[in-house]
Amino acid sequence: MSIDFSYLTAFELRQLISTKQVSPVEVTEAALTRMDDLEPTLNAFVTATPDVALKAARAAEAQVLAGGQLGKLHGIPLSVKDLIDVEGVRTTFGSKTRADNVARADAPSVERIKSAGSCILGKTTTTEFGAKAGGGDSPLTGVTRNPWNTDKSPGGSSSGAAASVAAGVTPFALGTDGGGSVRIPAALCGLVGVKAQYGRVPVFPTSATPSLGHVGAIARSVRDAALLIEVMSGFDARDPSSVAQDVPDLVGACGRGTTNMRVAWSPTLGYASVSDEVRELCESAVGRLEEAGCHVDLIDEVLPDDPIGLWEAEFYAGVGLKLREELDHSRHLLDPDVAEAITQALYRETLADYFAKFFQRFELREHVRQFFSRYDVLVTPTLPVAELGAGINVPPELPDRGLVSWAYYTYPFNLTGNPAASIPCGFTTSGMPVGLQVVTGTNRDADLFRIAGTLEEASPWGHLRPL
Repeated sequence: MSIDFSYLTAFELRQLISTKQVSPVEVTEAALTRMDDLEPTLNAFVTATPDVALKAARAAEAQVLAGGQLGKLHGIPLSVKDLIDVEGVRTTFGSKTRADNVARADAPSVERIKSAGSCILGKTTTTEFGAKAGGGDSPLTGVTRNPWNTDKSPGGSSSGAAASVAAGVTPFALGTDGGGSVRIPAALCGLVGVKAQYGRVPVFPTSATPSLGHVGAIARSVRDAALLIEVMSGFDARDPSSVAQDVPDLVGACGRGTTNMRVAWSPTLGYASVSDEVRELCESAVGRLEEAGCHVDLIDEVLPDDPIGLWEAEFYAGVGLKLREELDHSRHLLDPDVAEAITQALYRETLADYFAKFFQRFELREHVRQFFSRYDVLVTPTLPVAELGAGINVPPELPDRGLVSWAYYTYPFNLTGNPAASIPCGFTTSGMPVGLQVVTGTNRDADLFRIAGTLEEASPWGHLRPL
């Protein structure tokens, strides 16, 4: 029996493996072949690790044949964004200045996916230092392309992760999210993209922006995303922000329903603009939540103003401090737009300005905390537009916005740390996917997956394939 593994879920693959209908080696070899076949079109990987993947697959196969206990990700291929360390493999950050930087140890998230039995195919492309929401390009790797339309960008900064998952190379991938970098490409590629509660998934080595950064999951199905977040979650003493709590049952939450949940629908958050087509598709998804028993209110203003200044002060200053030597001596190797954004953030504000924004961030967190005392869930568009051209930093519809500020809806919830996800909610008339952002209160990750599971059940997307 010949099986096409390309668009099977992680749960389906694990069932086939655990019942000995297929071997982990077969699945991994098929994924490696698909990766190689699509790489000239998508440019999704910066470093392939077939030897690592096949070694793990053979070990997984031996464990199946021996009747041993199988891990939650046993024999399942996946990829890791090239901002996350995998021992013995380059972590380039999408930069020519880090092209030969080989990781000495696994990040906590990588330790956990390895322990769960996964097979790592390689490292996926990122915009340089994760500093752009659009484009999908870096000086080191060039332009990564969206499988739904290769003239379009998969978004950033988890560009290759989203492109490869959407194209059926793996069922899910590890990404990072410091301002929307999991949710943005998930929306543009028709995927589920999740950042859990800040600190739920430990981060080490310390990020350049430690109070904003998350390791997240990009997947084609809600349950697969929940599974990957569960595996990566849990306390780790190396991350001082790591949450010392039991890991919630996120997979189980996907099927618990949403009856009587209080949902706030905000098309603009109070300051954003959104295309008519994106808004209409999101409103249709909100209608499906009402049909599923949610109580929905239209809320014009969620936030008092756009917090982009708070985000930029933290993100670009943090990255800039890490890159001072490169800015002084190797600037010609950097993405000029990233270098300019970093330079402006480093030198335009005084220490007093920075601390003023530091305290404003606490005010923002309290404002959002009070909002979630009235509502269980906030839903918004994930992005104001449905597409942008490959290699283009900012949608032409938003000429006054910057490298990240055009993604109005995502970065506020890195500042607050709330669980947030992008969930597919339909396609435009030009055939490009659109995402609905779901945000929940502090430590309410399970509610996030309740809403996501309901949306997937009401309007399934797993049968829709770009390639």
